[in-house]
Amino acid sequence: MKRDYHKWFSGELRRDMELLVFGHDGVPAVVFPTSQARFYEFEDRGMVAAVADKIDAGKLQLFCVDSLDAESWYNRGVGADWRIARQAQYDRYIVHEVAPFVRWLNQNPYFITMGCSFGGFHAVNSAFKHPDVFSGCLSMSGAFDLKKLGFLHGYYDSDVYYNQPLDYIPGLNDPWFLDRMRNNKYVLATGVHDQCWNDNERLASAMRHKGLPVQLDVWGDGTGHDWPWWQRMVQVYL
Repeated sequence: MKRDYHKWFSGELRRDMELLVFGHDGVPAVVFPTSQARFYEFEDRGMVAAVADKIDAGKLQLFCVDSLDAESWYNRGVGADWRIARQAQYDRYIVHEVAPFVRWLNQNPYFITMGCSFGGFHAVNSAFKHPDVFSGCLSMSGAFDLKKLGFLHGYYDSDVYYNQPLDYIPGLNDPWFLDRMRNNKYVLATGVHDQCWNDNERLASAMRHKGLPVQLDVWGDGTGHDWPWWQRMVQVYL
């Protein structure tokens, strides 16, 4: 399998950022790690191996980016306004730096985001906010109600609103976004023993109300919130 490591100084974040690329061709996917995890997590957790046949066959190319959660959502050493501002900078890094890098290497007409748990939030948030860049996403056990999780202790501004899919999807009326999103594909996978099941049901309901395409799959067979189930999911959906 072709495996490449890349590192550059991010102008958006004013720090070095790292990522791993697996594969040589196929549908490109930006892969977000779980809470505060690193760019090598997907490989370490057996997720890359789970889809190695598709990567080797040139059907799939993974771009595993680094997390900035420790400097944003989980950064208890700064105010909530600073935390959400850092998240907004991370979003710009993905769109203004990672996406052009992916397109420089891969011109496949499809371009998706994906992630598990908190990575699922990032995958959904990026795909929803930039439907002209990403043609869809795969979220596995995504956590979407960040207000309930208490990251910002009640703080709320426009940056918070535009990084909370459960808030901005119900309020979305802009035809530019709606028209583009309706041509994309969004997959939410969760399980009957997953603590994020309700978040996924709520998000899918909000999307359907806006006429947005969503495939919500709730896995049975004891499926919970952990890597063995995500390994199975990634084999099914990619």
